[in-house]
Amino acid sequence: MLQNLKWVLIILFSSSMVNNSTAQFIFPLYESNIPNSKPTIDNEKAETTDSILRISKISRPTITAYFPEKPNGSAIIICPGGGYWIEAAGHEGSDVAKKFNESGITAFVLKYRLPDTSTMINKEIGPLQDAQRAIQFVRENASKFKINANSIGIMGFSAGGHLASTAGTHFTKNYIENTKNINLRPDFMVLIYPVISFTDSIGHIGSRDQLIGKNPTQEKVVEFSNEFHVNKNTPPTFLVQAKDDFVSVKNSLCFADALKKNKVPCDIYIYENGGHGYGMNNKTSPVKWMDLVVDWMKQMKFIQPEH
Repeated sequence: MLQNLKWVLIILFSSSMVNNSTAQFIFPLYESNIPNSKPTIDNEKAETTDSILRISKISRPTITAYFPEKPNGSAIIICPGGGYWIEAAGHEGSDVAKKFNESGITAFVLKYRLPDTSTMINKEIGPLQDAQRAIQFVRENASKFKINANSIGIMGFSAGGHLASTAGTHFTKNYIENTKNINLRPDFMVLIYPVISFTDSIGHIGSRDQLIGKNPTQEKVVEFSNEFHVNKNTPPTFLVQAKDDFVSVKNSLCFADALKKNKVPCDIYIYENGGHGYGMNNKTSPVKWMDLVVDWMKQMKFIQPEH
């Protein structure tokens, strides 16, 4: 009862602040019980090394909302990367959200659960449950947050890109309770140096090991290799990657090919250099991919022309 009351107060408080000025709020992702979880002590740990904020051992998911002063109605949910081991919540999370706010885009940074058999009944689906709940949460509160319910995207970096692309290709199945039948399909995806595939040939094996184990069946590999799940209903997608990324650039290329074959709108920007994990700023190039993303969102009408 107290938890539900706290949730209502948070929603009302944040709603009033959206009407006034730029604001930032942290919401618990679930109203009460966290699905697919085991009773456990909260061992979450945050460390900053080499100017990078890394959060580990996440078992209590949250979503942090970043509200712009002049919202244009579009929104994006951001999934930081970290190989499903940690989450790089600064340069692949809060920094990106603040940059989107400059363009009037409401941004939400998802702190999703990291797969762990000690905290989850089935670690394979825990992050996806949180991604679906984030979409559900933003869409069901769209009017409070001054968001167009049909302009809600999901974005992911590295393994966060795997999570985002999983949400964008597995949305026909509810991994969470959805009694109100909220649409769990993101309206668009932005995938930055993403892990897409878990296949031996191009997949990122570290992310695969952490999510589905070191000896997965071929069935599981296919289930979580998102290039195999693209169809005509997959959301429009913008991809960014560098040719010299240790996560093979073929992850982005194969996903783009699958989208094009299914006539899904897709744009892709490939850097010559830059490696992996550069966040918003690839120091090897003057091209700022964030500017390209905002322009693409306008072209795709996720940001209305008057904005």
